[in-house]
Parts: sequence; C-alpha cells; structure tokens
Amino acid sequence: MRVRECSPYYLRVGDLHDVRTNGKSQSMPQPSPLLTARRRRLGVELRRLRERADLSATQAAALVGATQSRVSNIEAGRYGVSADRVRTLARHYDCTDEPLIEALAALTGERRRGWWEEYRDMLSPRMLDLTEVEHHATTVRVAHIINIPGLLQTPDHARALFSQTVPPLKPHEIEHRVSHRIKRQEILHREQPPPYTAIIHEAALRMRFGDRATVRGQLHHLNEVSELDHVTITVVPFHSGPFHTSGQGIDYFHGTVRQLDTVQLDTDHGAELIDSPAQLDRYRLILERVEQAALLPAKSRDFIAQLAQDL
Repeated sequence: MRVRECSPYYLRVGDLHDVRTNGKSQSMPQPSPLLTARRRRLGVELRRLRERADLSATQAAALVGATQSRVSNIEAGRYGVSADRVRTLARHYDCTDEPLIEALAALTGERRRGWWEEYRDMLSPRMLDLTEVEHHATTVRVAHIINIPGLLQTPDHARALFSQTVPPLKPHEIEHRVSHRIKRQEILHREQPPPYTAIIHEAALRMRFGDRATVRGQLHHLNEVSELDHVTITVVPFHSGPFHTSGQGIDYFHGTVRQLDTVQLDTDHGAELIDSPAQLDRYRLILERVEQAALLPAKSRDFIAQLAQDL
C-alpha cells in the first residue's frame, strides 16, 4: 500500500465535496438526486479499480485531496465526477488499460436526461435502468424461452402481456408500459443502430397472448424485423433439446469495452442487472451454447412463417 502526497493540481471545483483551502472548509455542490445507471456503473468500476490497487476509500481520498465520504459517494453513484477526475483516479490505482480508462471517462459525459426520464413516476427504477443500459449498448444479444423479446413485441402483444400482470394493472398503467416498450424499440431504427441478435425458443412463439390475429401479427412482425441488416432472429425448436437459460430471459448488452458489458435477467420481481466479471463470463458462455442449438436465420424465418400459417 502507498499514499501519495496530494497536489493542488488535483483540486477541481465540482469534483470535491469537502476540501480545504488555506485551512478553511469550503462548501461544494451537493449530490444529484438523479441516480442514473451509467453513474452507478461508473462508481462500481472505480471501486473495483481501487480495491484491485489494495487502497481504502480513505487512502484514495488522500491521493486526490478529497474526503473519504466524497470517494464513497462517487463509488455509490450519488455524486457526479469529471472525466479528468476519472483519469486521475485510474492513474493512482495503477490502471494501465487505456481503452477501459477512456470508456469510464466517457460515462461522465452524458449530461442530458434520457427520454425514459419522462416515465420515472410511472415505471420502476429497474425498468428505467434497463432502458438506459439498452440505449447505450454497442451490441445487443438476447435469448428468451417464454416471452418474445421486448424490442420485438407489437403493441397488441405487449398490451396482452401486461394485461396478465399480477397484481392487475389499471388500463392507464398498461398503456404507459406499452408506450415505453414501443419507444424502446427506436434503437433498432435509429441512424446508427446496434447489431441485434435474438434467439427465441419455440415455446415463446407458441405462447398465446391475445387473440389469433394478435398472435399472427406478432409472428409476421418478427419476420419483418428480421429483414433489417443489423437484426438477426433465430429459433430454437423443441426438438433441439434443453434450453440453457433455465427458463430466464437473458439480455446481454455489450459496452464500449468488455468490462462494461451488462446482463439483464427477467425475474418475477422485475429486471435484474448483472455486471460482475464472473457472471458476465458465464452468460457469454450460455449465449454461445444457445446459439449453437438455434436454426440458421433463413430456416428460422421459414419456421416462424409456418407457425403463423398454421394458426
């Protein structure tokens, strides 16, 4: 362990909460009430770098002329931090991975509120976190066994799905969720969309949400979206054997560097975001195995078309 002397160069207004100049305490900006997924993830990664360097929060604070509470609040995502501050901390933590450092610095640059913030009083924080991570992903890969992936659902399918929620939702609550889900789908149609791969089990395709027309419309929609250059949809038929997700839907969001990938699991209590390195490795392996069991894209389109025709 080692603690370097603090230099005035590292003191920056807006970065520190309780610093001293000429022996007098100065008041600094208070934490933002808006905790975004990206700010929390930045804090998590900075804590991992600090712990890897075998430094306590108190020692890290001494390196940059901050208080221990300030460092802890940054790591908890309660305080914002500048890109320069991130680079300074990374240097003190002996991190030499420049792509990672720049990717972390880039997490500080989003100052505008995302469109999903208009839903903050209507939807759970977990759902908004999912939307934020999804919006910034460089590549999206999903594997679903029971439900059609959210980015591929039609409004009628989504409406029928939300109508089955326990406890029941009120009509206006259902419409809020439907409009949010459809707006999420804009990432597939924006100017520079991320590559998107969906692996869907036959069970999800055969689930009946809504009337026959709704089901048929959903199947036709899958094949229409699969024609987009950046979208790949494949099907795992029943005869392929076990599905390796244990019944959970997996959404894998690639970050700008591998360390910033995120997995989202569908659970009974809502979306669960996972970012631990060991778990990311595990879900990458699961997706690889599921992909091996799926039909090729062309055969998958034929499979879906046949299901629609059989209705």
